[in-house]
Amino acid sequence: MSNTPLPKKIDPRKLAERGVRIEGQADVSLLPNLVTMLTDSQAVISVDLQFDNDELRIRTIKGSAQGKVSMTCQRCLEPVEIEVEAKFNLAVAPTEEHAKKLPKYYDPLIVEDDLELLPMVEEELILSLPIVPYHDDCSVQTSFGDEATADTETDFDKPNPFSVLASLKADK
Repeated sequence: MSNTPLPKKIDPRKLAERGVRIEGQADVSLLPNLVTMLTDSQAVISVDLQFDNDELRIRTIKGSAQGKVSMTCQRCLEPVEIEVEAKFNLAVAPTEEHAKKLPKYYDPLIVEDDLELLPMVEEELILSLPIVPYHDDCSVQTSFGDEATADTETDFDKPNPFSVLASLKADK
């Protein structure tokens, strides 16, 4: 995979007619909606997209975007590194009516003019994020010091306030 930056705008129809492949990298800081879900914006996403025409002469975009991002663990609230990968299997359609006629194995991408590439990649990455990120071996601290354990031990030594009810039941 190359280190070249991705183009900002593309014409997917022309790229599909020529069978162009776009490879490059994008800083996560350029993806503002994705950054709001992460703990930092220092990651780099690698993108590999193949534009082509399929056997039905439908213009397609296939490929992937992947990288490692940092999210908040929902168990311990510490940063956790998540491997994120979005798969692309898109069909380019000029209108909503054309999109409805596409085969079901494609996700429609409605493009009237040029397409901004980074927002498209960003949306697919957001969809591939885990709903609840967490560490596999997260150890959540359940006690904070010796005082908490001492209090729980003395709770067992106190008399049960409902023991009087047991004696009433025994009298009947």
